[in-house]
Amino acid sequence: MAEAEKIKLIAKNKKAFHEYEILERFEAGVVLAGTEVKALREGRANLKDAYADIKGGEIYLLNSFIGHYSAGNIYNHREDRPRKLLLHRREIKRLRGKIAERGLTVVPLRLYFRRGIVKVELVLARGKKVYDKRRDIMEKDQKRDLEREFKARGKYRGE
Repeated sequence: MAEAEKIKLIAKNKKAFHEYEILERFEAGVVLAGTEVKALREGRANLKDAYADIKGGEIYLLNSFIGHYSAGNIYNHREDRPRKLLLHRREIKRLRGKIAERGLTVVPLRLYFRRGIVKVELVLARGKKVYDKRRDIMEKDQKRDLEREFKARGKYRGE
């Protein structure tokens, strides 16, 4: 029986689940400077307004924030610089086609270490309309109320 692969989560984009409808997931490597990796080990990352864009046949992570490394003196990195993502050429071409034809966007969901290497989980997403967001909130509230009701009656088993 194979041991489960260990993943250490660095940052999560919680806003993405509210703002976007997620269609497809990808995993990409990230090209980083040494002080960026050390800052990530300290947990200094934010993906709140980040997105990915394709320029010149390469894909970049934009608006992501990786704070300064605490012991990084003059060699520290720029916190908001664009970071190149490592995907196969065919994956980039496929993403470019989908973004162009359907008006979709590429958003990072998670930033994590896998076997000591920094990876980012990208999703192909469509922006939600205001009424979709309201419907999702309403469904979540109804589910919470229903679970509360079952628990009060002693019939809730949990999932």
